Amino acid sequence: MNKSGISTVTQFVLLGFPGPWKMQIIFFSMILLVYILTLTGNIAIICAVRWDHRLHTPMYVFLANFSFLEVWYVTCTVPNMLVNFLSKTKTISFSGCFTQFYFFFSLGTTECFFLCAMAYDRYLAICRPLHYPTIMTGKLCATLVSLCWLTGFLGYSVPILFISQLPYCGPNIIDHFLCDVDPLMALSCVSSPIIEHVFHSVSSLIITLTISYILGSYTLVLRAVLRVPSSSGRQKAFSTCGSHLVVVSLFYGTIMVMYVRPTSGNSVAMHKIITLIYSVVTPVLNPLIYSLRNRDMKFALHQVLCGMRIMQTS
Repeated sequence: MNKSGISTVTQFVLLGFPGPWKMQIIFFSMILLVYILTLTGNIAIICAVRWDHRLHTPMYVFLANFSFLEVWYVTCTVPNMLVNFLSKTKTISFSGCFTQFYFFFSLGTTECFFLCAMAYDRYLAICRPLHYPTIMTGKLCATLVSLCWLTGFLGYSVPILFISQLPYCGPNIIDHFLCDVDPLMALSCVSSPIIEHVFHSVSSLIITLTISYILGSYTLVLRAVLRVPSSSGRQKAFSTCGSHLVVVSLFYGTIMVMYVRPTSGNSVAMHKIITLIYSVVTPVLNPLIYSLRNRDMKFALHQVLCGMRIMQTS
């Protein structure tokens, strides 16, 4: 109860995926398996880049940071989702909800910037191969990595701070498995179209600018690849870029449906499924996509797995 006599919300209820107890156990088992595979795959990539000196190049430094990001991207939502599958109350504290909200959007924004940095790296490697070592230096690589993390975590800090300051006096039920902008704005006691418009404008701007840059970079890359005289050279170039394009398509294809085009026509169930794809399913696919299409990464991962087996048997 605040000073004006209006009760304030201290926690939210995340409905998640409602259903009978057996269905909740099935959901729990499936999401837990995906979570374990995501952690295993991405941590394996981080270890491979860390331990194999041949992978100490900008491309793999970006990939290791990307995998590190994916570990935290799923960790900010999945553990709470797993707890709620087995919980009767399915509650999350007010501060916990907005902390999750902030990290979910900040990590997602950081992912957009890392995909841009990786596209720039591939553009330099294929379109300007002779100048690549002098342009993409260790210093520039470290600067790009730092900028991706910094801008990603600053982008939504002010809008989310304003949303957290809105009055919430009930109800407190969120028909979702995480704290997202639309359900939270709908629960506020005060209509705030300006804040909502600013938030969606920032989302649309970040997504549109980054996907435009990525598509522009790969248009130049494709043009350069088609000029390569040898078929083996073209195949190698397509192999290094193909995995990145698959990841870009999976991630942007879903977030653009959610945050660029109007979502009022989407049902709540569709909203949840789309969010589940880009927040849970995509991170588990990324290690498979990058490792299966990259000979050096497959070899490094094999060395990591062999090293783990030796440690277990010794």
